[in-house]
Amino acid sequence: MNRPVLHGLYITRPAQEAATWVASLVDAGWPAMAFPLIDIGPPADPVLLAARDAIRQEAYRYDALMFVSGAAVVHFFEGLDRLPWRPATRFWAPGPATGRRLVEALAWHGVSPDRVDMPAADADNYDSESLWPVVQPMVRSGTRVLLVRGRSRGADPASAGDIPGQGRNWLIERCREAGAVVEGCVAYERGVPRWTEERVRLASQGMRPGHAWLFSSSESIDHLARMPGAADWREACALATHPRIAERASRIGFGSVVRLRPTLQDLLSALESGWSRP
Repeated sequence: MNRPVLHGLYITRPAQEAATWVASLVDAGWPAMAFPLIDIGPPADPVLLAARDAIRQEAYRYDALMFVSGAAVVHFFEGLDRLPWRPATRFWAPGPATGRRLVEALAWHGVSPDRVDMPAADADNYDSESLWPVVQPMVRSGTRVLLVRGRSRGADPASAGDIPGQGRNWLIERCREAGAVVEGCVAYERGVPRWTEERVRLASQGMRPGHAWLFSSSESIDHLARMPGAADWREACALATHPRIAERASRIGFGSVVRLRPTLQDLLSALESGWSRP
């Protein structure tokens, strides 16, 4: 059976990451374009920014630091002077992309890559559930864990509970059940990119047959759903890097949803098996 032609592939990751993926995809002959659906920046609230900078200076006192994303790594370490990291301190990442960012950031601080913990390369998903079996043996009563994450721009700080920022609290709960003391800071903010007429036009083209969207965040789908004007995604395909993201894509009406792991190689394999180059 002839495979359909892929006329357009929208990479919705944050701008810096999207550009890297697009370059590799275009080199492989696929019609990819960067279409970031999450705008990333430092905390706009001066109180949050001051809290982040204060906790960064004391970060070496923690037993483990958990970074929820590459953006968390970038905005936590950017401009940070070398710290007297203790030999036993560990650095956690939910997947290899964040892990690579951590290795790069820590190299400048003289921290060995073998102190970065992440799920196995062949894990079904890259998330807290896959990370927990790796780090659980390190967590005991009194272990100090710092969670570095983001928040949605304009969100009510009180909605996060006692840990600043927005995101899943599953790993926090597991650590606390094991007796750990968990604290947190907001390293960055996520916002909705501005919907210009040109962006709306490009997004509308992506509703046609032969167009696919790569989603690595449920929040990016929520932002797409807020696009001005009528939207009908029944003829477009969503490529989702996690079951929760796939569920969200189905909910807003994508007619086809494909699950894959969040690696470039998995995306290339899915494209090769599902489509033809234009």
